[in-house]
Amino acid sequence: MQIAPFHTDPHIIAELVDLILYCQDTEAKLGITMAEQPDVFMIPDYYQAPGGEFWVAQTDSGKVAGCIGLLKLSPTTAVLKKFFVYPQFRGRPVSLGWQLYQTLVAAAKQKGLSRLVLDTPEAEHRSHRFYERQGFTRCTRADLGVDYPFPDRGSRFYQLSL
Repeated sequence: MQIAPFHTDPHIIAELVDLILYCQDTEAKLGITMAEQPDVFMIPDYYQAPGGEFWVAQTDSGKVAGCIGLLKLSPTTAVLKKFFVYPQFRGRPVSLGWQLYQTLVAAAKQKGLSRLVLDTPEAEHRSHRFYERQGFTRCTRADLGVDYPFPDRGSRFYQLSL
């Protein structure tokens, strides 16, 4: 398994779309369309140019297995976005979600960020447990202190001091 910053490749984008739709719609039944998530089609401009990053995990055969994005909103605050992993790579022995998350946190600290925020659909209980185990605390949308677009499905908000 290799985790690396995103580089523009139509095959990777197509596989990211498959991953995201699988996790959001096949598994979680959220009904979120790709039209509601244009950031996936403009990763260099949306994530990387403003000082954030987007990582893609690929298997040894080059297939996308997971992803995670860091959207920098201010000198101190960024949003954790697009955190998806295929089921066979979650938990032991691979723990790809943990690896992606650790990659993001290390980069956030290196960039001098002191706070991460995120939104996640209310129905995504598995995600809630993961974030809470990492020290994120629930907050209100107003507590975020920043604004960014996201497909709202009764979202729950979290924040973490780094």
